[in-house]
Amino acid sequence: MEFGFSALDEAFRGEARDWLGLHVPHAGGRRAWERALGADGWIGIGWGEGGYGNRVATLTQQVVWAEEYVRSGAPARSGHIGEKLLAPTLLTHGTAEQKERFLPPIAAGAELWCQGYSEPGAGSDLAGVRTRAERVADGSYRLTGQKIWTSLAHEADWCFVLARTDPGSVRHHGLSFLLVPMDQPGRIEVRPIRQLTGTSDFNEVFFDGARARAGHLVGAEGDGWRVAMGLLGFERGVSTLAQQIGFAEELGRVVRTAVETGAADDPVVRDGLVRLWAELRTMRWNAQRTLGGSAGPGAPSVAKLLWAGWHQRLGELAVRVRGAEAGVGPTHWSPSAPYELDDTQHLFLFSRADTIYGGSDQVQRTIIAERVLGLPRQPKGWGT
Repeated sequence: MEFGFSALDEAFRGEARDWLGLHVPHAGGRRAWERALGADGWIGIGWGEGGYGNRVATLTQQVVWAEEYVRSGAPARSGHIGEKLLAPTLLTHGTAEQKERFLPPIAAGAELWCQGYSEPGAGSDLAGVRTRAERVADGSYRLTGQKIWTSLAHEADWCFVLARTDPGSVRHHGLSFLLVPMDQPGRIEVRPIRQLTGTSDFNEVFFDGARARAGHLVGAEGDGWRVAMGLLGFERGVSTLAQQIGFAEELGRVVRTAVETGAADDPVVRDGLVRLWAELRTMRWNAQRTLGGSAGPGAPSVAKLLWAGWHQRLGELAVRVRGAEAGVGPTHWSPSAPYELDDTQHLFLFSRADTIYGGSDQVQRTIIAERVLGLPRQPKGWGT
């Protein structure tokens, strides 16, 4: 299946391409770029009518925007967690007051969000939440606990947190979904985690009496698991197609390098390149099928398994076709910059985490086994 784009879609493409061509060369920092997108209504184009300051685009136009965004070389988004995850969740489960309070600032690029799910000792086991949220006298919640691998927490203004509000509950029972302001000195501490790439996009977050207002509980108290599961369903969609366009550009660079270095003369390398190309086409067709509404309950897990392993294999092949040169950095070492990475090295090192973050491969296979194939549930404590 391939999308058919109408004349209106192509006109929309021209508008998107013109806007990106004008603004990308002058993009500032992350926050400045988010505000630039928001000022012209490019954030939240898939939300539908609502009067939150965003444009309204059809599904095919959302695909067009995602394609043109990647092709333009625009900066990586820092507002995508609020736009792609929290906003659809509020549109589905939030109150009118919550939508009015939080959606306009997200659409304007004025408030950034992070996701407080994973915890030490639980990893991708979302039901293993130990962070506590206790109701206090004024009706607000007092949070105590720790989250880890929290993307962009060091930049975020708010965090949506899955916490245990029923102290006697276990697993997915007794959890609540809370919206927590990050600007609480002495109550919230963010510690960046340095990665292999030298960057620190992931963080540890410590809650020591942090507060969340009663009106910032999404859904009912104790109904956080249902809300959290609904949010995870929004992680797939148009953004998956945009991701694959980025993958295609990375694959294209590897192919060009293989030709330039002569590595393409190796039949094993050629076989690897062709296999990666064919698998990427398959992923695109699968993503389009998902967008068409014919996906089953295991679709997000299947998609994650497909692209995570594919991206790792691409990184491995990218280093192989570079040969010994792949071990040499693009700049000389200095005390202020201990090492720098070129695109190939960054691809190889960062992709090592692809099969872990966002739900490890093992967890995805367990979800498919239990929820799709109907196999017996994994025994409690197995493998620990």
